[in-house]
Amino acid sequence: MDKIEAKILIVDDDQDVLLAAKLFLKQHFTIVHTEKDPENIPNLLGNENYDVILLDMNFSKDATSGKEGFHWLNIILDIDPAAVIIFITGYGDIELAVHGIKQGATNFLLKPWENKKLLATITANLKVRESKKELEDLRSKQKVLIADQGQSYTNIIGTSNAMAQVMATVEKVAKTDANVLILGENGTGKELIARAIHKASVRSNEVFISVDLGAISESLFESELFGFKKGAFTDAKEDRAGRFEAANKGSIFLDEIGNLSLALQSKLLSVLQNRKVVRLGTNKEIPIDVRLICATNMPLYQMVNEGKFRQDLLYRINTVEIKVPSLRDRLEDIPELIEHFLGIYGKKYNMPGKRVSQSTLKRLEKHTWPGNIRELQHAVERAVIMGESNVLEPGDFFLSQMEDNNRNEMNSTSMNLEETEKMLIRKVIDKHGGNISKAAKELGLTRASLYRRLEKYDI
Repeated sequence: MDKIEAKILIVDDDQDVLLAAKLFLKQHFTIVHTEKDPENIPNLLGNENYDVILLDMNFSKDATSGKEGFHWLNIILDIDPAAVIIFITGYGDIELAVHGIKQGATNFLLKPWENKKLLATITANLKVRESKKELEDLRSKQKVLIADQGQSYTNIIGTSNAMAQVMATVEKVAKTDANVLILGENGTGKELIARAIHKASVRSNEVFISVDLGAISESLFESELFGFKKGAFTDAKEDRAGRFEAANKGSIFLDEIGNLSLALQSKLLSVLQNRKVVRLGTNKEIPIDVRLICATNMPLYQMVNEGKFRQDLLYRINTVEIKVPSLRDRLEDIPELIEHFLGIYGKKYNMPGKRVSQSTLKRLEKHTWPGNIRELQHAVERAVIMGESNVLEPGDFFLSQMEDNNRNEMNSTSMNLEETEKMLIRKVIDKHGGNISKAAKELGLTRASLYRRLEKYDI
């Protein structure tokens, strides 16, 4: 007879009871642990997830009040709210045991028990454990998903050859569970590609979790991605699932993966290899089943050669690579993109009917768009707000002055790439009066990425 996959813990001060129960139950369940001293319960629960716990109601000699049982019941439920606890009680304690069920116990078992009754009770309560755990997981995941609520993601726009090739690759890879690495400049729509992969996959009915690694500090990396237990650190006031747990059965998108330090790369690699996470404050391994999609605008292969990115991690994340073209490489998509953004912001600002003139369209198609689609989107939004008429002219987009300044500043043959980036960052920060959020948005960077550049260039 095959054993049932389950972990059983029996806590009783009677060694004979423990021995008899273990000898019988290990014939039917994969793991059976016994414990005589209830003081060891916190340590046991810190290392294992038990499916059913059999708990004696009295441990002190001649004790009959059941207070000890209630004491440890509360401690167990505080450690694991989804715990399934079966009180072990004598005939005279039935009333207390019933009261225990009201306090959070799942069932009670009379001593001395019949083995068939013991097996039937545990087996029935395994289903209760599964239901309680699902509910706790949902509650924990819900807190992680709140940040994703309210965001709307549209279908990918563009019929250019460059985008057609990208979407052909998306269609092929989406049907598999292969890890995908999306490469492209800032503002090209890498997250939209990731969501398109998820939407076309067999996991489409499950959750998609997006994580901006560039915005997570090194000290918060583990708690954000792997979760934590109540009390693991000062602000850990409740158990919380990490992003990987929240993405279980679905897809997880790790954006800006090139920004991870070598130490964090090692921790991430371990999780990806073992497909298990350990919440901070515990030693319990939690299995995860996720589709991994990563993205970066950084030269990972060059970083590997420079010792800044782990080669084994790169091999792990790039089973398939997708390179998203910059906007200057798909200029034929600009009219469709503009029409799309005009519709969005015309509705948002109650300014319907806006359109661009042919001269404006030609001017927009000649612009280099260093910020890619994100820059175009913001340019259209500003034009909708600031344009005096329904027909938007080149002047409504402020491109002329920007391009003239760029030409003057870029004509210096002695200027290298770092000096150019430093100059551009200063210019945009000055434009927004020192507002880092607005500057980062226009530059197509996250706040964390911009802060790193400010530190690098001592701005």
